[in-house]
Amino acid sequence: MLPFEAALAFRYLRPRRTFVSVITVISIVGVLLGVAVLIVVIAVMSGFDKEWRDRILGFKAHVSVYAADPEEPLLDYGRVMQAIQKNPNVTGVSPFIRGQVMVKTEPDAGKSRFSAPLLMGFDAATVASVSVLPTSILPGGKFDFEDHGLVVGCDYARLMRLNVGDRVAIYSYHTIQEMASDAGKTNGQVAALAEDYTVRGIFDVGFPDFNGSIIAASMDDARDLESLPEDSANALEIKLRDPFMAEQVVREFEKSVSPNLTYVTWRQENPEIFSALSTEKNMMFFLLFFIMIVAAFGIVNCQITFVVQKTREIGILKSLGATSRQILWIFLSQSVVVGVLGVGLGFAAGITALHYRNQFLAFIERITHTNLLPSSIYHVYDLPAVIEPLDISVICGAAFAACVLAGLFPAWKASRLQPVEALRYE
Repeated sequence: MLPFEAALAFRYLRPRRTFVSVITVISIVGVLLGVAVLIVVIAVMSGFDKEWRDRILGFKAHVSVYAADPEEPLLDYGRVMQAIQKNPNVTGVSPFIRGQVMVKTEPDAGKSRFSAPLLMGFDAATVASVSVLPTSILPGGKFDFEDHGLVVGCDYARLMRLNVGDRVAIYSYHTIQEMASDAGKTNGQVAALAEDYTVRGIFDVGFPDFNGSIIAASMDDARDLESLPEDSANALEIKLRDPFMAEQVVREFEKSVSPNLTYVTWRQENPEIFSALSTEKNMMFFLLFFIMIVAAFGIVNCQITFVVQKTREIGILKSLGATSRQILWIFLSQSVVVGVLGVGLGFAAGITALHYRNQFLAFIERITHTNLLPSSIYHVYDLPAVIEPLDISVICGAAFAACVLAGLFPAWKASRLQPVEALRYE
């Protein structure tokens, strides 16, 4: 059995061919759209954040350790690795060498292609403890650096028209620099000697930036190309049990390993991506929440009109003994019903839209003949989404609160009406 106030509120909300009913429907639709759009946008922003973080941290380390001067090589890195591995939060350590090179393809027919990718030299024995690279090789290839072996990203291979077994020539930065220096002394009659490598595998780590700009070789080959001394590396990559403990672990390293090394966490190495995502997510929430504010004004308008139309009924109810509190709840209950319907339908619409988001995106792309999600810009191949319970709770709670607060003032004004004033002109 419904309370007196709720039963009367539901009776007043029954659909009728009146202006008030139209405004009520518009208010519900406004809340529905506001909640649905907010859920979709915030879930997609959370999806980008998680997707980028997982892809970046899957390929790269949680903490990188460089020499005191990051431009200098890290000498005797084996001793540093042993000290780092003693930390209980560390799950893996591996050295790497990084440098820019120039690659020339050597096709059986046609012209050679040139590019300047980032060469990464990895230790094949330990790289699996810090990176998904060894397990990301596409079928038909293998993770093999032996005898000048090379693995390249899938987007890079597509751009350079490379397949497993193809050979490429690699010119190091130092070779090109020496060639340019000697060219002036010999009137340009200088030929740079390149190292020949064989593509043994093609990887796909799920992040277009890495797939399109990185090639990987052994530590020894990378060390020769970069002209680094023996038993040296550019840095160490460290994998942690929890990436969000990176700052705390760095402080521990400074005490237990050495304060004279440079420690860079994943947040510091990618500050633009993650800080921009966080800022955009917050800004989108506040901007889109104004859709709900507009819907709330519709509720206010509806309730004020309704109170004016029901002035005679309010006077009669008060004459029969209804209290101001009961009148308040009659009209406030209507705002509650509008809020429940709008938020509930908006939640259902938002979850449905998220479930079919990629199908809808593909449909729009087929109609418009445009790529709405270019991987070179958004760094993903599909539209990601993560439904966070906290985000959903905040969105639905804030929308419902806005609906209730919108109806509070008209309901309060209705409760303040005196029977004499309400029935004066009747």
